[in-house]
Amino acid sequence: MLAIRIRRRKAAALATASVLAALATPSLTASPATATTTTNTDYDATYYKDAIGKTGTSLKSSLHTIISDQTKLSYSAVWDALKATDEDPDDSGNVILLYSGVSRSKSLDGGDSGDWNREHVWAKSHGDFGTATGPGTDLHHLRPSDVGVNSDRGNKDFDDGGSAVSGGGGSLTDSDSFEPRDAVKGDVARMIFYMAVRYEGGDGFPDLEVNGQVGNGSNPYIGKLSVLKTWNDEDPPDAFEAHRNQVVYDDYQHNRNPFVDHPEWVESIW
Repeated sequence: MLAIRIRRRKAAALATASVLAALATPSLTASPATATTTTNTDYDATYYKDAIGKTGTSLKSSLHTIISDQTKLSYSAVWDALKATDEDPDDSGNVILLYSGVSRSKSLDGGDSGDWNREHVWAKSHGDFGTATGPGTDLHHLRPSDVGVNSDRGNKDFDDGGSAVSGGGGSLTDSDSFEPRDAVKGDVARMIFYMAVRYEGGDGFPDLEVNGQVGNGSNPYIGKLSVLKTWNDEDPPDAFEAHRNQVVYDDYQHNRNPFVDHPEWVESIW
């Protein structure tokens, strides 16, 4: 009996030691530590403080007031700004093209085949604001795009469906709409929602609104609302989009796209 008790005490001691060792030793399957990054709540107590807790039209109005405080760029200055906001994180000499996803040399900014140019995601003819300082030069909806793909998009509204766009990275188009590649559908939606909040008919510019149709022409509307909301849900902000928002805020316009920080605000407003 004594031998049995001794063996039991040894087993208990070994079990206790094992537990203590496990507590003291980091798990081999634990997630690695990551660097601190800006999160969607970092600006809630400062930048967005007057919007927090609001919904619907009240939220939209508050966000409009907040993001309208911005530094405006000239259209020529947009070239250099895009080389910073859309820089390829793996190649500092290149930019990432919005619709195709291609990494292309920053030096190929122009209007020839093989170049990239300045794409107005909210087509500038929708409201006829052109390249005027303001909506026509707002970095939150201006992105580098392949010249040919930009031409295929034209001033079409956004919707699902169509035929493949040559060199478009999976983008589709038909006679009255354009569907970007899956990886940037949410990006496109959040840019459109930003424009609809930022430009409300003041500053001498039209009141831009998102509606439920395509084929809006020169009216200050872009659709299709239900599709854009789905894209916002299905393609949440990624690191590239969040970094871009930060660069625009820190170095250029000093305002933010609130739907990159809080994509859930789309549903609250629309």
